[in-house]
Amino acid sequence: MDAVTYELIKESSDCSGRLGIIHTPHGTIDTPVFMPVGTQATVKGMTPEELKYIGAQIILSNTYHLYLRPGEKLIEKAGGLHKFMNWDRTILTDSGGFQIFSLSSLRDIKEEGVTFKSHLDGSRHFISPEKAVAIQNSLGSDIMMCLDECLPYPCEKEYASRALGRTIRWAKRCKKAHIDTEKQSLFGIIQGGMYKELRERSVSEMVDMDFPGYSIGGLSIGEPKSMMYEVLDWIAPLLPSNKPRYLMGVGSPDCLIEGAMRGIDMFDCVLPTRIARNGTVFTSHGKLVVRNAEYAEDFLPLDEECDCYTCRNYSRAYIRHLFKAREMLGARLATIHNLYFLIKLMEKIRQAIKDDRLTKFRDEFYIKYGYNRDNE
Repeated sequence: MDAVTYELIKESSDCSGRLGIIHTPHGTIDTPVFMPVGTQATVKGMTPEELKYIGAQIILSNTYHLYLRPGEKLIEKAGGLHKFMNWDRTILTDSGGFQIFSLSSLRDIKEEGVTFKSHLDGSRHFISPEKAVAIQNSLGSDIMMCLDECLPYPCEKEYASRALGRTIRWAKRCKKAHIDTEKQSLFGIIQGGMYKELRERSVSEMVDMDFPGYSIGGLSIGEPKSMMYEVLDWIAPLLPSNKPRYLMGVGSPDCLIEGAMRGIDMFDCVLPTRIARNGTVFTSHGKLVVRNAEYAEDFLPLDEECDCYTCRNYSRAYIRHLFKAREMLGARLATIHNLYFLIKLMEKIRQAIKDDRLTKFRDEFYIKYGYNRDNE
């Protein structure tokens, strides 16, 4: 039996949204779910206890970064990633493919795998599909990703087709290399650029391999949001209803809602923690840049409708002061708020699906948030 299984609870009557439960060796996850990103075995500025307090069910860590530092063997020696970082809930690791391919001037792709230079010290490394699986085996994550070839946007169809062929062949090699399916589950990744024919081929080939879950890659890389939604409209109806669907690298409030409406179960993104460190926060009425001078004497919370630790205890003026004084607490308080905001948003999305009103929820949210879909 696979380590990770999906239980479909309800499908919405007003859209393609769905409620589910993902069962993993380290607990169950209510979906749709947002996963905070802990790239280097830590969600920046947050302790595991704080993540639990705000309701995080699962976090993501990065194979590329952990392989380079401190090394997967050291983490394995420590008892695995869960013990190493003191997180006893579910962990998902990506294959590191996106990080490797984003360093386009530093890597060389061949059928055997990818040779690349470390962004830390320039040392040369080689990762094959088999090695990507072996690294993640050592990390001990609950959910692992196949090594895939990531595409830029825009991308010519011929190149996208060649890359997809390699991604499919690599997925077969990853599946063959992954032996202990009762401890960890391996997800296949759907690629194909912005081409419907290639995306449909990718889904068909990956589903034939019968992975316990499917990730959708190659989106939110610079294309218009309308194009991303169109690709999801192609893909989601073709994926098995009894397997989780994971949209990689997406985390803005509007994209979470639109993705959930199209049947996506899992999301992750560095956006909430990254913008928090720069003094930008999500609120019920849109983004707020708390560093701005207009908040110097504003003693309201970041969001009057939020009951997170930050909003219950601190004012905009105080948090602005922390940022201006370059005190690390400012970034921490903003991070707590942003992650809490998205985790609570997912709870509201799940409730809206349960009540068959996700479309109405989206429309109401957009009006209040000040978001115009025509001006993305």
